[in-house]
Amino acid sequence: MPWLSRASSTLSGRVSAASVSRAQTTSEPRKASCSPPAPGRRKPLCSHHRNQSVEAPLVNMKRRIHVGFALVYLLVSHFSACSAFYLPGLAPVSFCEDGKGGDDCPTLIQLFVNRLDSVESVLPYEYDVFDFCKDVKEKRPSENLGQVLFGERIESSPYKFNFNEAIKCKAVCTKNYQKTSQEDVARLDFLKMGMQLNYQHHWIIDNMPVTWCYDVEDGQKYCNPGFPIGCLVTADGRPKDACVINSDFHKKNTFYVFNHVDIHIKYHSGESEGWRGARLVTATLEPKSIKQADEKNPSCDGTTPMEVPVELNEDISVVYTYSVTFEVDNSIKWASRWDYILVSMPHTNIQWFSIMNSLVIVLFLSGMVAMIMLRTLHKDIARYNQVDQEDAQEESGWKQVHGDVFRPPRKGMLLSVFLGQGTQIFIMTFITLFLACLGFLSPANRGALMTCAVVLWVLLGTPAGYVSARLYKTFGGEKWKTNVLLTALLCPGIVFVDFFLMNLILWVEGSSAAIPFGTLVAILALWFGISVPLTFVGAYFGFKKSAIEQPVRTNQIPRQIPEQSFFTKPIPGIVMGGILPFGCIFIQLFFILNSIWSHQMYYMFGFLFLVFIILLITCSEATILLCYFHLCAEDYHWWWRSFLTSGFTAVYLFIYAVHYFFSKLQIIGAASTFLYFGYTLIMVLIFFLFTGTIGFFACFWFVNKIYSVVKVD
Repeated sequence: MPWLSRASSTLSGRVSAASVSRAQTTSEPRKASCSPPAPGRRKPLCSHHRNQSVEAPLVNMKRRIHVGFALVYLLVSHFSACSAFYLPGLAPVSFCEDGKGGDDCPTLIQLFVNRLDSVESVLPYEYDVFDFCKDVKEKRPSENLGQVLFGERIESSPYKFNFNEAIKCKAVCTKNYQKTSQEDVARLDFLKMGMQLNYQHHWIIDNMPVTWCYDVEDGQKYCNPGFPIGCLVTADGRPKDACVINSDFHKKNTFYVFNHVDIHIKYHSGESEGWRGARLVTATLEPKSIKQADEKNPSCDGTTPMEVPVELNEDISVVYTYSVTFEVDNSIKWASRWDYILVSMPHTNIQWFSIMNSLVIVLFLSGMVAMIMLRTLHKDIARYNQVDQEDAQEESGWKQVHGDVFRPPRKGMLLSVFLGQGTQIFIMTFITLFLACLGFLSPANRGALMTCAVVLWVLLGTPAGYVSARLYKTFGGEKWKTNVLLTALLCPGIVFVDFFLMNLILWVEGSSAAIPFGTLVAILALWFGISVPLTFVGAYFGFKKSAIEQPVRTNQIPRQIPEQSFFTKPIPGIVMGGILPFGCIFIQLFFILNSIWSHQMYYMFGFLFLVFIILLITCSEATILLCYFHLCAEDYHWWWRSFLTSGFTAVYLFIYAVHYFFSKLQIIGAASTFLYFGYTLIMVLIFFLFTGTIGFFACFWFVNKIYSVVKVD
């Protein structure tokens, strides 16, 4: 099983690239020259840099100029034979007609099937679990770690056809269900359950989703990367889900199986492009329900739908058929073949609204912070540094707690562990989003996002150990072994236990999302074999460094904290601190939850990265503001409060997830509900550590800064 996912193509405003099928690209990557790419083509990656500059001292200018000319000559000579390459798994596949193909231009087009999922259930199922037609020689492309964790199970199907050969109503297989056979009744009941919960097929051709496009409101067309296996008309005659598309679906208490698909494929012929064969650019289908009168000679012109009664009173035979048509369309480039799917998801205006909403909050907070820094804080420092120290001592303010502000916090061990893990998550998130913005983790590269995140988390144990150890030493801690073990095991252990319990439920339910035992062992090996040792390495260097030097000394006797007003008490301040950061992300959060639970494609990583930066600024500024107000009230317990103030954003995240569950989702069943909230708790914990760490370090910098510029006796 490959651990590193193959990198994806660049996102030019939108995701405009897709990778080829893993099962069909067994040859080496195709090579191209280093000349400028044609319009719409991917920019080739060269193995050397073209531009090198040489700086020379004025004294040896003449000699260096000759050297420079010689260097340029060598570079030009070398790059005249330069060759470029496509990233592995991303080279386009050209298809040829029967009799004209070869090793570099296959004729057969293989349709792959993925797991089936539903918006009414968290439990995905493999294609083979349902009683559909199966491939005689089943092939499973290798799956990366992200695909396994997300429950993707790709396998070959019996739908195979040659390029540019139209097929009319070809039978795939016939499924017979006898009312006297308990096995047949059980298989049919499971199929009915899938239709009742609106489970969706996910088919793949040339690593491109086969979409079902239909008209929606305002005359727009929506292209869904999945299509239903069937639908139900309830006992009161109300058509559910896809049954509304056909007026023939009207019989009460009846299921309708979509046993026929019309597949339509568009291809770029390659004229004037310089490649051999043709490249597929779109693959769409239309599901239909057709009852066959003659199973041996199927006809797809009939209008009688394939009915399956709720109560099986007679034997039933379901004939699965398909038709294929091809169409040339040279207006669509291979690199932009995903665009028609993404254009049908008109969320850009909402995204810009979200960004503007977040920017208003950032400007408001920045104005507040600037006012404090430039006016109030400047006046405070000038007053505290005045010659008459006796008058200054009589006034209240943040300077009065200078002897206690750096007093080590209670539970410093736990705080340092949280901050170490938060640092690890922050760096992992930043690098993952940055790579996603560059296009390496696009939806075309299945499972790449999760694979990248997991691998980065494993490799970033060193920063976690270093930060935790350094802060723990600053707090005056001496139990360094306990600190290292907790940093390496506490938070990852909580996540793993939750994940393991969720996996047990999936295993009991027979879902394809259940992680195989071997993968669990591999995850444990990554954790204990790589992450934990790296954490120890980081902790070693952290403890070896001296403690962070504080700008002021700490008094031996703690100062008494005066009576606080309601708003300067810890709990109200913490609750208020998470409101503004959450306000920056809640619109983006809606799309993220949609992609996870409603199985919608997420590709707006540019917006997400921008919101990520805004979240950093908002958490930092909100925490600094509240920290300043509390210090002015002579409350010097800021260590934990700074972490919890921005970390409380995770509580609002959980509240929103609960609201989303009851208002947006149609999930039914105890297992699906338990799984939803189990996975949500993992996200909340990770987000809590992430935001809390941002707030803490922003406040830590602020407190060190203001106390380093004030004069203290």
